[in-house]
Amino acid sequence: MDILNLSADHGKAMENIRHKLALLPDQPGCYLMKNDEGKIIYVGKAKVLKNRVRSYFTGSHNGKTQKLVSEIRDFEYIVTASNTESLILECNLIKEHFPRYNVLLKDDKSFPYLKITHEAHPRLEVTRRIVKDKGKYFGPYPNAFAAQETKKLLDRLYPLRKCNTMPDKVCLYYHLGQCVAPCEYPVEQATYDEMIGEISRFLNGGHTDIKKDLKHKMEVSAEQLEFERAREYRDQIVAIESLMEKQSINFADAMDRDVFGYSVDKGWMCVQILYMRQGKMIQRHVSVFPFYGEAYDDFLSYVTQYYSDNPALPREMLLPPPPEAGEVQASVVDDAGAQVGMVAEAKEVYGEETEEASEEGEAAEVGESLRHWLKIKVAVPRRGSKRQLVAMACDNSRVALEEKFRLIERDESRTVKAVEGLAKWIGIPHANRIEAFDNSNVQGASPVSAMIVFTNGKPDKKEYRKYNVKTVQGPDDYETMREVVRRRYERVLKEGLQLPDLIVVDGGKGHIASVLDVLVNELGLNVPVCGLAKDAKHRTAQLLVGYPPEVVPLPRDSQEFYLLQRIQDEVHRFAITFHREKRAKSMVASRLDAIAGIGEKRRKQLLSHFGSLKAIKEATVEDFKAVSIGEALAQRILEALNVE
Repeated sequence: MDILNLSADHGKAMENIRHKLALLPDQPGCYLMKNDEGKIIYVGKAKVLKNRVRSYFTGSHNGKTQKLVSEIRDFEYIVTASNTESLILECNLIKEHFPRYNVLLKDDKSFPYLKITHEAHPRLEVTRRIVKDKGKYFGPYPNAFAAQETKKLLDRLYPLRKCNTMPDKVCLYYHLGQCVAPCEYPVEQATYDEMIGEISRFLNGGHTDIKKDLKHKMEVSAEQLEFERAREYRDQIVAIESLMEKQSINFADAMDRDVFGYSVDKGWMCVQILYMRQGKMIQRHVSVFPFYGEAYDDFLSYVTQYYSDNPALPREMLLPPPPEAGEVQASVVDDAGAQVGMVAEAKEVYGEETEEASEEGEAAEVGESLRHWLKIKVAVPRRGSKRQLVAMACDNSRVALEEKFRLIERDESRTVKAVEGLAKWIGIPHANRIEAFDNSNVQGASPVSAMIVFTNGKPDKKEYRKYNVKTVQGPDDYETMREVVRRRYERVLKEGLQLPDLIVVDGGKGHIASVLDVLVNELGLNVPVCGLAKDAKHRTAQLLVGYPPEVVPLPRDSQEFYLLQRIQDEVHRFAITFHREKRAKSMVASRLDAIAGIGEKRRKQLLSHFGSLKAIKEATVEDFKAVSIGEALAQRILEALNVE
């Protein structure tokens, strides 16, 4: 889409944008996109403002970016001295304006901390607010329960003042030995300093030494026959061990770390934070939200917002690296129908040499920017135990995202409403039965197609159908779609089967046109058809309906959009699984057929007897006698199959 060629209604705004684009500097900074009401709808950062901002108004974009660009009527920019400054400025601008198309840290949950107040008679308390009042803050803790349990333990160990307002006489805490009673007895500052030092040492990872001291005191008390006092020390030791029990993941350096991981799917992002305190994993925090920009950029935006509201920083932060070029390519190869992980096929599709993105440089720059801003160590590990921690956080985020989608699918009311809502968006009476089609091949080899059925928003697997493409030669997706649709609905008419309320094709305008031509002009059927077009990264971007196809502005975080994504994912899965099965069989057949003396009959005998190509390769010459194959031919078969 080229916004500079939109209708004359926005001519004045577009002319203003043209002039501003010509004046953009070659410097880092932030830009603010505005709608026709002057409201800021998106904030971004750039290394080179001129290149980044101009890219929005020229060339083609995916569906979500088109939606953003269609609303832009003006923009502003702020030049910064460095990328670090632009990172901080972007965070502050997002927090100030809450732009519609930015990732917003909507989870306003604040984390609990332990605080030693800065007073003449200090107290230990749990708080969720950090202010500059000279108090000592420790945390954050994963939840209020963990903070309260730690406070209870420290109250038993160190008798600081408990009352908010000083009472006139001693209270119960004094009699329990948990308060020094400054309300009635004078307390030396040295006594407070000693207790505060011990508490600080405990909360900073020194609980092991404190436990040793308690054990020594317990032994001394027992030797002096002070058994009540010895039991108190024993209970305190047990309480420390219970609270600070070892975790499954430990680091010997006892450093406080926050480990970040993220995952994206169907337009949603899940960010997972694993908290490590004193080198031990203690808890995690999960946020799930829709995102609109580039995944890694929006992930970093989340991180910056998180720490701008959370000033009690760990000593180290671990982040996942930017996505590598190879990962993107592997995904695209898989969606094209190739077998996952087959390097040879990736080279066949993309050429022998593939351009590597500068992930190392980008990762280092990300870490450097956050390090300068937050004044803590920021690492993007590529190997070792820290890399495993980041991988764990990413895996957990993926699982949490999948769990969210499964919960949505199980919610009957949401599913029914999604079906009803989709019918309204498309303009049809109902969409109780939806039939979806997808093709799969690699460079025209082993072409297949598949159809799935969703009834009342749920997959109806007994109605699924597989199609071997018969009449199409080469990778012609449109003709393949025509053949399969023709075969499907000729049979529906012949056998009096139920027609669908909606047909979904995995493709855009050309696919819709091919299907409608067969339905209307050849079969005389009037069934609504919609297409699911994908963006450059092979993600569902647009819903196209009718002919000529029109874009339905379906919100990407709606239940209707998610239903269509489920349909598209399921038909793609079904088609590619069928394609791989057929392709695997053809590869076996072709290897056997290439051996002199092996025809179709003997090939079938071999596969029937041994069960697989692998079993044939591992057989001995003697094993072939069972299928009436002599020693010379058996030797030839083994030599041909075991050539690397």
